[in-house]
Amino acid sequence: MHLDAFPGSARIGGGPMGLNAVRDVSRAVSAAHLFIYLVPETAEEAAELGVTDRGPAYLAFRSAAMGAVPWQATLAAFYNFSPRAVRAMVGVWDAAPPERWQAARFLAAGRAMRRVNVHLSDDHLAEARSLIDAVVAGADYAGKVLAAANASVPLPPDPLVALWQQITVAREWRGDAHLVALADNGLGPCDCLVLHTATGRLPAALARATRQWDDEEWSAATARLVARGWLDSHGVVTDTGSAARERIEVETDEHCAALWAPIGNAGARRFASLIAPISSAFTAAGTFQAVRGQSDLT
Repeated sequence: MHLDAFPGSARIGGGPMGLNAVRDVSRAVSAAHLFIYLVPETAEEAAELGVTDRGPAYLAFRSAAMGAVPWQATLAAFYNFSPRAVRAMVGVWDAAPPERWQAARFLAAGRAMRRVNVHLSDDHLAEARSLIDAVVAGADYAGKVLAAANASVPLPPDPLVALWQQITVAREWRGDAHLVALADNGLGPCDCLVLHTATGRLPAALARATRQWDDEEWSAATARLVARGWLDSHGVVTDTGSAARERIEVETDEHCAALWAPIGNAGARRFASLIAPISSAFTAAGTFQAVRGQSDLT
């Protein structure tokens, strides 16, 4: 199906907000945001705060915008992590308050982008900010916990890092919307991860290592997907499962059409092209070789 023709598209000034444009800019946003989870600078900044375990550091960095919330709140916001994985973050706010984690995250982002020589001209940076600032300012944050938290964070003085933070808001907004689509389709936290790995978009070993679902839980989720006809008896995704996964993505795109409505199709596509040098620089540096594909599950 051609996404621009999908009947659920939002309307701007009498014209449709094409879901192809929504999908394209969402992919660009995800690609520009992703490096923060993979670069050595992130681990180095966490170590400066006294946390050397990658799991708790990831949880602290990503949830810092919400403040010193208990691990159960982070679990709810992240959705596809097991309770045992998120419980490991207990103590991170004792090591350093959320404000210091957020500042350290900005330091890591800036250091990493300078290391790989991310370059946007002053004019392109200003244009990108004018587009994404309109998106962030016009967004409806009802039910968008991580997006709202990130939108409340004061922007850092570094212009490139400030742009990256606005990108983060858009990335988390789509992530929050995606969780609604997952729940609406009856895909629980482990189930959605099993289906996602079965499509080949995320290595199962990486997913299991980071989300920490045990063998029994993984097998039970697989069995539920087999019963729905979304996986076959060998755990391979079926045509029905692939179609269901794409339907969930389209439902997420439908939801996100409103996010990009303030700048329309042309603005969304222009923004995607303006921020492309971020992911291109990290790709050239080999940063993404450890993962195949980028998704709302990172």
